[in-house]
Amino acid sequence: MDYMVENSTGQTAVRYKSIVVWIHWITALVVVAQVVVGFTFHRFLAQGTPERMEMFAWHKTLGATILVLALIRLAVRLMNPPPPYPANFPKWERFLAVWNHRLFYVLLIILPLTGLLAVSGRAEGGLVPLKFGLALPAIPGIPEENAFGDWHVVLVFTTLALVVLHVGAALWNQFRSETNVADRMPPFRKSERSPPVAG
Repeated sequence: MDYMVENSTGQTAVRYKSIVVWIHWITALVVVAQVVVGFTFHRFLAQGTPERMEMFAWHKTLGATILVLALIRLAVRLMNPPPPYPANFPKWERFLAVWNHRLFYVLLIILPLTGLLAVSGRAEGGLVPLKFGLALPAIPGIPEENAFGDWHVVLVFTTLALVVLHVGAALWNQFRSETNVADRMPPFRKSERSPPVAG
């Protein structure tokens, strides 16, 4: 039984813990920055130019940051399971919300890894350089020409589709839905009384 779908917190929506909220919004900001940087260097900067290489370095650095944040977020989630939804949130919506979140976790880990795989074949000295003098170890055995970049692009658009669904659902629950599920994630609030915090 999936407790996030079957269980509820009654008529009151229980808020996420502060650490979860902070990781959520920091990740959201980094993902937005990554989308801007990724589309800028891929669509608007010519191959081989210093500007493109600089933007690509930022893209790789943001990708590594997203991977670290995703792993931290997963660890926090495993140690602090999220509160179930309030009783007035329909089960079919709970199911969609739960699996949207779970797919996010998977994609925020796989996306940076496919990016690392894509560039590992061209890494010099076994390292993929990032900004601030940092580097990631390249994944060995990857040919210079590989299909991981194509998979990376597919996963980018898959993630963007989930982001649109997630943001649309958040706005709907805040402004149109009769449920109080928006209370779970600050700064959103549907009810007049501050909801309790999980744990």
